[in-house]
Amino acid sequence: MQLILISGLSGSGKSVALRVLEDSGYYCVDNLPPSMLADAIALYHEHGHSQIAISVDTRSAPTLAALPNAIKALRALDIDVRLLYLEASTDILVKRFSETRRRHPLSNGHLTVEECIRLEREMLEHVGELGHRIDTSHLSANALRGYVKLLAGADSSRMTVVFESFGFKHGIPLDADFVFDVRCLPNPYYEEALRPLTGRDQAICDFFAGEPEVQAMEDDIRTFLATWLPRFKQDNRSYVTIAIGCTGGQHRSVYLTERLAASLADEQVLIRHRQLGGRSGDH
Repeated sequence: MQLILISGLSGSGKSVALRVLEDSGYYCVDNLPPSMLADAIALYHEHGHSQIAISVDTRSAPTLAALPNAIKALRALDIDVRLLYLEASTDILVKRFSETRRRHPLSNGHLTVEECIRLEREMLEHVGELGHRIDTSHLSANALRGYVKLLAGADSSRMTVVFESFGFKHGIPLDADFVFDVRCLPNPYYEEALRPLTGRDQAICDFFAGEPEVQAMEDDIRTFLATWLPRFKQDNRSYVTIAIGCTGGQHRSVYLTERLAASLADEQVLIRHRQLGGRSGDH
């Protein structure tokens, strides 16, 4: 049996994630208290459901403290339990609530939306540490749908390494475990013919192939990952996110993200290009 738990901040895309899993054949439940997980899973199993997705968030605040033990107990029963934690920057969340004119679940007539978001972050802080964090600040709904499908289909017996390119001028990804700054490298943006291209185009690859600094940066990051990724495996981590950032997230970071992901042939790798609209694929 596979159980995917969806949690995170209000407005971060939990409903989108739950709907895409429902469309993929999962039996979905919105807002189930963690204290009811074991009984609910047993019931769904009796009715022949082998793929289940459940959202858990601050609407069940009084029972959130029970979530870690509930996950541990379910895994002891050989259930494949995964937790996807969705979040976004405060300004993006405020904008989303403003555009949809929805009321924040923690609103009590006295707190501003920003204060509600800050309170919700504090309430869910320990939940975010239990699973894979996904920063949806710059993800379209379609990109999030594709990413959730990839994560749901990943082999849970292997650690998943997520490579993410981004542009520093748009902010550092909230979900990154490691951030590498490659803004010091030569920038093809200043060559007019190369400016509209991305780090996946052959002309950009050829440009970087002639730059020793780029190769040196790639070698250094690869050496770092070769040294430390095995330690994360030993620590039973399910996901590690490596973020590579340049100024705009179009050339240098994209090129190195693709190169580094391709070099980990023995790992389960997912690729996201944040400024290019989401994901590139998996290896």
